[in-house]
Amino acid sequence: MPYFAIQIRSQAEARYITLARRRSENIGANLFFLRRSLRVKKGGTWREQTAPIFSGYVFLQADELDAETNRILRTMAGFIRFLPANDRAQPLDSRDEAMLRHFLSFGEVVHKSIVEFDENRRIRVISGPLKGLDGQIVKVDRRKQRARVRLALYQEAFEIDFGFQALEPAATGTEP
Repeated sequence: MPYFAIQIRSQAEARYITLARRRSENIGANLFFLRRSLRVKKGGTWREQTAPIFSGYVFLQADELDAETNRILRTMAGFIRFLPANDRAQPLDSRDEAMLRHFLSFGEVVHKSIVEFDENRRIRVISGPLKGLDGQIVKVDRRKQRARVRLALYQEAFEIDFGFQALEPAATGTEP
């Protein structure tokens, strides 16, 4: 089933999806938005927080975007447009869909990746949502345990932070 992208008002993703589900139970589609879990320091304390991967975008998985679903989604508070344009909503292309499926394979909330650093202090992803995105990592913050990744959706580039957990290299010592 193809995926469609809907741009909505930023930080209104969860509310938009809740309203859509309440407003019509006969939408023959799955509506969702992807989130990532990050460690955030606030008031001197570290805690886990979720944030959207694509802020201001929700995704619709449907065989087609029929007139009734189109009407319901367009008339809800927070709706901006279907992508690539309101008058011609089209499913994601194969590259964008592959990226979306990659993240969905980890669930709607993407958790930390497991990484290690080589002797040149370069990051190497062992497992998790960053696996396969090594070439798109543009910045690493070891203290905050975040990697900034450049992703594109409909030819528009986004830089998004993802959390990671670094494996420490085993101590090499000689046993007496």
